[in-house]
Amino acid sequence: MIHFLVAFGLLAHVLFWGAGLAWLAMPRPWRRFWPVLMMPAGLALQSAVVWFGALANFPGTNSYARWSEAIPLALLVVALWWRSRRSRAGLLGEIRAGWVDVQRIGMVWLAIAGGLALLVAPLAWAAKGLTTISLGSCDAADYAAGARVLMEFARTERGGFLGLTEVVSVQSVDNFFDYWTRINHFTPSALIAFNGSVLDCAPHELTSLLTMVLLAGSLPVVFWMARAVVGFSGAPSVAVAVLFALSPLNWYVVGHVAPGQLLAAMAVALITWAGVALWRGRLTWARGGQFAGVLAVGYWLVLGSYNFFVVLCLVPAAAHAGGLALWTSEWRRLGRWLLVMLAPLALCGVVFAGRVAGLIERFQLLRQYDFGWKIPVLTPEGWLGLVSGPALEPWRVGGLRWLLAAGVVTLLAWATARAVGERRQKTWVAMAVTLPVLVGYELLQGRGARLGTNASYDAFKLFMVFYPVMLPAFCWWITLRWSRRLTEWLGVVGVAGVVLLGNAVGTGMIFWRMATPPLMVDGELRQLRKIEAMPDVASVNVLLPDMWSRLWANAFLLKKPQYFLTHTYEGRRNTPLRGEWDLESSLVAVKPADGARRQITPHYALVNNRSPLFLRATLGDGWHPEESTPQTGERWRWTKGDATLRIENPQDQTLAVTCTLDGWSLGECDLLLVDAAGESTAPQHLGPQRAKTRFATIAVPPGGTTVRLHSAQPAMIPPGDTRTLGVCAFEIQLEVHAN
Repeated sequence: MIHFLVAFGLLAHVLFWGAGLAWLAMPRPWRRFWPVLMMPAGLALQSAVVWFGALANFPGTNSYARWSEAIPLALLVVALWWRSRRSRAGLLGEIRAGWVDVQRIGMVWLAIAGGLALLVAPLAWAAKGLTTISLGSCDAADYAAGARVLMEFARTERGGFLGLTEVVSVQSVDNFFDYWTRINHFTPSALIAFNGSVLDCAPHELTSLLTMVLLAGSLPVVFWMARAVVGFSGAPSVAVAVLFALSPLNWYVVGHVAPGQLLAAMAVALITWAGVALWRGRLTWARGGQFAGVLAVGYWLVLGSYNFFVVLCLVPAAAHAGGLALWTSEWRRLGRWLLVMLAPLALCGVVFAGRVAGLIERFQLLRQYDFGWKIPVLTPEGWLGLVSGPALEPWRVGGLRWLLAAGVVTLLAWATARAVGERRQKTWVAMAVTLPVLVGYELLQGRGARLGTNASYDAFKLFMVFYPVMLPAFCWWITLRWSRRLTEWLGVVGVAGVVLLGNAVGTGMIFWRMATPPLMVDGELRQLRKIEAMPDVASVNVLLPDMWSRLWANAFLLKKPQYFLTHTYEGRRNTPLRGEWDLESSLVAVKPADGARRQITPHYALVNNRSPLFLRATLGDGWHPEESTPQTGERWRWTKGDATLRIENPQDQTLAVTCTLDGWSLGECDLLLVDAAGESTAPQHLGPQRAKTRFATIAVPPGGTTVRLHSAQPAMIPPGDTRTLGVCAFEIQLEVHAN
């Protein structure tokens, strides 16, 4: 299927971009394991190309992405030349050695392939063609808008939405292009744009797939954290990587389409490994220079994705080095270590100056807005992914949550107590890379609970960005397998089986939810792109009721000025509605008799607000939230009893409006319209069969008018529901005529 072909093509493309840079950047003592750097190196290099392309004012990645394929090829040639120059094996010998190095982590490649196929499967199930899905977050549309900006426009372009300062200004940024390069998550959108240009895919076709590829591509880094930092051998390190791929915590991240989070997680893992490895060996400037490439890749990914995490990315490594410096009083060594660690950051900061300059503004936005939603607290069993379903709820049946949490804590404590010799030294590493993050996590969770804010969302972000670093430490109980006691060895095997099974169950629930996603870029939404080609539509008021549709409409219509009634997202402020056409998708359809309405799809339409018969209408009080069937696109809303419509007549004359309701009622009822003066239309009968009910014409004077939908019969509570339901409305048509 096309989903799998594009996903694996995208993975191969990024690995190709990273091969040469990874071969050159890997420090000499670990040169045999250079393939673990291929994914982050490829992502960083592609991001850098887009950054410099933007600075050079190229007209988007479509103009240079394909010819820039020469860059990774040149780096691969340089790497081969450099290796053969320093080796007696010659060029062919180095090629064979490189292939052996790739095969060295063969089990990790198998885990990547299996994990990616599993991740793509629900998307292939949900949609026949390439598209984007989400479990609830609207970030995907935001990333896609940025991708289109970087894909099709030059930095100095100000036409359409890009230069609409009153709508797009954020802090010191007054245009939509600079918003992406300075403040918002640049690298995820840059990667979507760049790979989309090469693979000939639109942003909405790659956004979910890129997020899936990022999770699968993280496995070599997780493997390396388990092996090179925590000190596991090969098989347990692969097992930790498999657990990372199966974790419902990571599937939750993918389901909500958070590529920036996964990029920052890879980056923090590389920075932590470099910091731990530098402290362990002899700390010289030459040795520090060997890690400069690894650190540069890590810092570049952090600055480009979650630039505000640059102040936290050193926490695990600094906790490790600082704790040992405190124990041994090696303060000069700690100072040299800091200089070596921070020098590549300073260099990346100079190149990424726009992102660094926007740091303070980014922190101000984080304080100004309560981003996100509430996410349940992860107790110790949750650290290992033992959670229930798409919302990451703990297992509450029979106190199972606390039984599992106690078991995890007991295992970790027992493994720590049993550590001897070299294992005892590695215990400090496991503690240093987890405890500071867990303290921050609990503080944020406590803040959210105390103030009633969404700080638990920030806490989850913090936890997941450091998850590749912490998961091997959370699996420290694996070290009990080295015991000579058969019971401990069998215990480790049994616990590993329970953990893998628990993760598979939790992930299976998310898999099922992703296969029938609540949010998807369906065929109707994609057809909004046709509006860009309409020369008579000069500007648009985007009045779509839900944020998912509004943001995707914005991404599809960047060449048109757009205005919003509500503050939709950063860079999409609410302003006076200055557009010449209203883009609507409400259950209320305004149909002026002079043909001012242009139907784009069954659910989306443009209405010319310059028509003398134009008016706006919205649902008022007395309505339950909208419900829908994603597979069919059908949408409806129930009344709670009496319900209102708010009508705004901007004309200087009274208009005649005829209302037609497409719907049904739980029971037999007589329905009528009551205007603001208390005058009502003749009652119309509505029953349990869906039908179109037409009411008598009412007069709507200039200004605001509230019309009430009233039934003489009371609303009902149906079996199996707790809501009071009156009328189910699929559409309310308002035909407008001159009075």
